[in-house]
Amino acid sequence: MSAKKVLFITQEITPYVPESNLALIGQNLPQAIQDKGREIRTFMPKWGIVNERRNQLHEVIRLSGMNLIIDDTDHPLIIKVASIQAARRQVYFIDNDDYFQHRQMTCDENGKEYEDNGERAIFYARGVLETVKKLRWCPDVIHCHGWMSAMVPLYIKKAYYDEPSFRDSKVIFSLYQEGFNSNLAPNFAEQVLFKEVTPEDVSMMKSPANYEELCKLAVAYSDGVIQNDETVNQNVLDYARSLNIPVLEYASGDAYADACDAFYDKVFVSE
Repeated sequence: MSAKKVLFITQEITPYVPESNLALIGQNLPQAIQDKGREIRTFMPKWGIVNERRNQLHEVIRLSGMNLIIDDTDHPLIIKVASIQAARRQVYFIDNDDYFQHRQMTCDENGKEYEDNGERAIFYARGVLETVKKLRWCPDVIHCHGWMSAMVPLYIKKAYYDEPSFRDSKVIFSLYQEGFNSNLAPNFAEQVLFKEVTPEDVSMMKSPANYEELCKLAVAYSDGVIQNDETVNQNVLDYARSLNIPVLEYASGDAYADACDAFYDKVFVSE
């Protein structure tokens, strides 16, 4: 058996945002996996710095229009898409006026981290999963890149476990050096609760939650973990190894895409 469909949920993709290791992988890995014959879909947040005209983004009306309730507040979900013509590939963008449209990425113009970054991560994760459901597409492997995607493993295993789109999906979380310094909102653990997700499901998170706690939560509900930078949070990496789930060590250059490609099949067939 092999994983035929791979969903990439990433934080950054070039050329839509400035170049970084995370953004380069967000662009190059899905392309390499598609070139190897697998069917892919790719998502990222529609950060306010993304130039919609230059990158020819347009709203997908049939996918937009849903409201996601977080903290008893309705937040409209807007889906946009851009095509990479030469690569025969599309990128889907999760947008919302309050969370993304009129703001920078994870920090404001002065480099200060947004206080509601945890809430934005919740909206992003749920927005992606609701959109994939509407696409009626069933990924075999869901590969999450960057802490903004950290809520996906929990939601797949606890909130969407009986959805036809995700019933057989395996989730992989990639660890990067890039994190955040501030604690998440004091009520973050309550904001996370959704459908069958209970306080007990997130009780492993200390309060207030920080970068390490968020990544550990992602790892706890993942089927595999990839070390994507030479240096990552060692406590999170050790925690992943302690769970006896597959862990892919750091690989660089041309070896990286091949290693991920083989890892998808390994995780997909593992119990």
